[in-house]
Amino acid sequence: MSLKSEIDSAIKEAMKAKDTDALRALRGIKSLILLAETSEGQQGELSKESEIKLLTKAAKQRKESLEVFKSQNRNDLADVESTELAIIEKFLPKQLSETEVTDKLKQIIANIGAKGAQDMGKVMGIATKEFAGMADGKMVSTLVKSLLGS
Repeated sequence: MSLKSEIDSAIKEAMKAKDTDALRALRGIKSLILLAETSEGQQGELSKESEIKLLTKAAKQRKESLEVFKSQNRNDLADVESTELAIIEKFLPKQLSETEVTDKLKQIIANIGAKGAQDMGKVMGIATKEFAGMADGKMVSTLVKSLLGS
């Protein structure tokens, strides 16, 4: 089942339940999908990778807004962002823990024979594809640096 149809069915459920917060978040996601599908150069439905990138970007935006609102003591707006973030995360793949990411990175480094900081680009290229939507890019980058000893 595509993300778009999952969102459509979730919208119907939210309407039946009269859950306005969920409905707002789901309609926002659907809007993002429709915009991406009709953007220039796009043909038809989005690929699974594109859907994950789209949701990851939306989740990241919500996290950043949440931090700003909390720092400004705007709990009313922070609650809205937090609710939307929770709904978006339901559609994202399970996030890997730091130890899981470290273990997989060690495998990647061993497979390509990376020796030091000069091989960081090679490792990051593979790791970015491997962890798409499942781990934060900053965390992956930090772990690669520490594992390669740079």
